[in-house]
Amino acid sequence: MTLAERALERLEAWSDLSTDLPSCGAGLALRSAHSEIVHFHPGRDVDLHLTEPAIRRFHDDLRESTAVRLLPGSRWVTVHLDCETDVDLLMSLVSVALKAHQAGPPALGPAGCNLHRVTVVPRDDFFAPFG
Repeated sequence: MTLAERALERLEAWSDLSTDLPSCGAGLALRSAHSEIVHFHPGRDVDLHLTEPAIRRFHDDLRESTAVRLLPGSRWVTVHLDCETDVDLLMSLVSVALKAHQAGPPALGPAGCNLHRVTVVPRDDFFAPFG
């Protein structure tokens, strides 16, 4: 079982989330009563609808994570699942996203996840030039 499959299995057990087709058309989505929350795309990348206020609040911490990719102006973050710690991070961020969506008004316009807008360099390749 891949890390993404394990993460999906864990999140499908959460009562606040239900399985759905993603608005981007690729993979599988989990949604709350308020919004799409998570898109599991083929491979190791998971897009998380964190909301603008939550991204602003945790921006510095998110930017420091090697698993998280941020796109300017996007309400979504991409989490690259490379190890169990990344799955744990995803679980924590999904909790933040659920709370953020419950606290604020529904987002206007299409969800617009980061699919095909983020390039993730595998950690082994990242450190290769520094050999």
